[in-house]
Amino acid sequence: MRRTEHLGPVLTVLAALCVLWYAAAVWLNAPQVIERQLSDQSGWGLAELLPLTWSMDRPVLPAPHQIALDMWHSIVDWPLTAPRSLLFHTGVTAAATLLGFVMGVALGVLLAVLIVHSRTLDRSLFPWIIASQTVPVLAIAPIVIVALGSMGLTGVFPKSIISMYLCFFPVAVALVKGLRSPGVMELELMHTYAAAPSHVFWKLRVPASLPFLFPSLRVGIAAALVGAIVAELPTGAQAGLGARLLTGSYYGNTVQIWSALVMASLLGLSLVGCVAWAEKLLLPGGRK
Repeated sequence: MRRTEHLGPVLTVLAALCVLWYAAAVWLNAPQVIERQLSDQSGWGLAELLPLTWSMDRPVLPAPHQIALDMWHSIVDWPLTAPRSLLFHTGVTAAATLLGFVMGVALGVLLAVLIVHSRTLDRSLFPWIIASQTVPVLAIAPIVIVALGSMGLTGVFPKSIISMYLCFFPVAVALVKGLRSPGVMELELMHTYAAAPSHVFWKLRVPASLPFLFPSLRVGIAAALVGAIVAELPTGAQAGLGARLLTGSYYGNTVQIWSALVMASLLGLSLVGCVAWAEKLLLPGGRK
């Protein structure tokens, strides 16, 4: 019953967005249609204008059904290993995203544990972690890709480094907050039981940090996807959703650009949904 209650507002917003999208497509595409196809005709009206604005080969803003058809044909008409298959490019970007996410989580957890257990690292390392996110990722991506390429590291791994760079920060910051969340009473109780520092960490700090960790994982995996796509843009990658965006921009194929963007959004929703599903399984009471 709850799912049905939540589904209604989502569908309502989706329908409103579709209506606004079609209206925006008419507004942005109409000048070209009038200039190229209707300028020499007289007595035309909306009945002639609307279908033309929603069926252009190179529209300024493609209509939703054009994007859906392009995605369908690029998925169904080509095998999974073909460079023109949208699923092929999605798989490449997903591989870089997941690898970067795993490395980013590992790095974020390691840094958080070190910071919590060392006041010196807290004062010296934590400011640098925050400062690292002030550098634009578009400036870092080409440097990292070229440097790793000169070392013979190509393919998914260099892109995953950029994903890791964007992913580790929310994990580290949230986990530091979570590991420090136990109050004085809980810590004193563990001290009363003569608990070893390792027992305090595993029995108290880690369980207390889980409600902080999983929201950061949702943010981190979305950031990892952004990093993987950004890493494909300035380096002329041959595969991935970023490469698909570049190809569409080179040839002015706006429908292909938007289909890649929609597929990236669907991939991001799927990855975040997997993290949310894991959260329900692992957190106490998550199965309810």
